[in-house]
Amino acid sequence: MARPARERLLSLAARRAVVTARDATRAGIHGQELTRLVAQGELERVARGQYRLPDQPITEHHALALVARAVPGGVICLLSALDYHGIGTQLPPDVWLAIERRRRQPRLTYPPLRVVTFTGAAFKAGIEAHEIEGQRVKVYSVAKTIADIFKARNKVGLDVAIEALRDAWRERRFTMAELERHARTCHVHRVMRPYLEMLGA
Repeated sequence: MARPARERLLSLAARRAVVTARDATRAGIHGQELTRLVAQGELERVARGQYRLPDQPITEHHALALVARAVPGGVICLLSALDYHGIGTQLPPDVWLAIERRRRQPRLTYPPLRVVTFTGAAFKAGIEAHEIEGQRVKVYSVAKTIADIFKARNKVGLDVAIEALRDAWRERRFTMAELERHARTCHVHRVMRPYLEMLGA
């Protein structure tokens, strides 16, 4: 005998950080059941089309889990990747997300997004998969993020790029070979050269 829709939805929400209206549809559950459970206080709405159990633990990277759930093709990048890796002093109010150039721009009311477009190897290189609140989240590696920060130095500030480079090098978060490889992928190896020489001085 099939379990009632309520039980199936709550079980789904217990296994995931966030359950979406699409998840409910795929499980053969009408979207009105989500609305009913929210009204009864058994689920809470955290963003448009995204729901969670009220007592579900929230981590400091909760926003990244929400974005990864809503935009599975995106990769956490730039300032948000630095923050996730614990590098530098930046605390971005928005989630920085990379998408491939031809992809449609995601529209989220929450959390706020800063979307950048990468293409080819610059998008595909250096992607790591991490689990946050039960959600698979793609984040660029430390070395790739630093190369990206130098590429986007006019947006985020050269001082931010230099700080990230120094901090990550001091903590041995990348090898010089890794950084040089990603710097070439992002076409910033010439820009970065004097700063890399500074590290070895």
